[in-house]
Amino acid sequence: MTRKSPESTPAPEVDARLARLRAWLESSPGGTALLPASLRPASADASFRRYFRLDASAGDDATLIVMDAPPEKEDVGRFCQVAEVLRAGGLSAPRVLARDDAQGWVLLSDLGSTTYLEALLQARAAGDMAACDALMRDALNALVRMQGLRAPLPAYDRERLQVEMDLFEAWYVRRQMQAELDEQERQGLRRVMEALLDNVLAQPVVLVHRDYHSRNLMVLPAQREQGNPGVLDFQDAVLGPITYDLVSLLRDAYIAWPEQQQIDWAIRYWEAARAAGLPVNPDFGAFYKDFEWMGLQRQLKVLGIFSRLYHRDGKAQYLNDLPLVLDYVRAVASRYAQFAPLLRLLDRLQGVARRDAYTF
Repeated sequence: MTRKSPESTPAPEVDARLARLRAWLESSPGGTALLPASLRPASADASFRRYFRLDASAGDDATLIVMDAPPEKEDVGRFCQVAEVLRAGGLSAPRVLARDDAQGWVLLSDLGSTTYLEALLQARAAGDMAACDALMRDALNALVRMQGLRAPLPAYDRERLQVEMDLFEAWYVRRQMQAELDEQERQGLRRVMEALLDNVLAQPVVLVHRDYHSRNLMVLPAQREQGNPGVLDFQDAVLGPITYDLVSLLRDAYIAWPEQQQIDWAIRYWEAARAAGLPVNPDFGAFYKDFEWMGLQRQLKVLGIFSRLYHRDGKAQYLNDLPLVLDYVRAVASRYAQFAPLLRLLDRLQGVARRDAYTF
């Protein structure tokens, strides 16, 4: 779901893949002149993908990226399809230079090593909110462009959305919190989820990245590609609710912004989307409610995924991000009467007091 630091001790079968990958790079895939001996980790992924950086021996690119995506786990064809759609639409997605679908390898242009998260944290620590605002406005403008694109992608349908929310009980409640729901809690949670599904499925449908946040956006050097941000991790794109990617960006699991700042950026997005002819609700209050309800669906999913990444995959670093996601959940659950059963459940699990928040 997001990029992270590479693991230090790969399993033996991973090492075997690495040997085959080196041999593929030795063959100059796509006619690209490479220096395979320079291969080094670039990042790993919360899925089964991992990424390496290597030097080119000729051409315009000093460095390139190779994606290693085991074909039994990942579909590089989907990645390449979406990359082409995004680039044709004016976004700075990586160029696909060569691919081997059977092996699960893709050679890509390098969008650099500075994530939005790193740049935003650095700018905010320096008190430079103007720099943060500039980066975020670039991301909002790119989002508007992306949502105007058309592509034959799967639908973000009711079944898929429900399966995602079910991760909350299976992995966060049961595994992380070591708790079981009683029948009243189970029925209350089901009512909450039904209300969320009814809302998000009634929203206008656009192209949805599904992980449009600070760890998957890159700060590009001046005059590079088609401008900030560089966009990564888009292979799970679908056609779905118009507020999904906006809430991923503004209620990021890795960096928190004051709600008044979230609202300011949401208004700027809403104005730009209307000007671009996107089907946003013409009433901002109604739009912001849709934004919040969409966010709650996503945050329940994220609580389950982060817990699963720890308990199933041994990736403990994601536990550090649970408190911020819980803050988002509690703020929205305390704002709307429909979500009282969820708030009562969280109160039982954690004993966290309810908080005041902006209301529309």
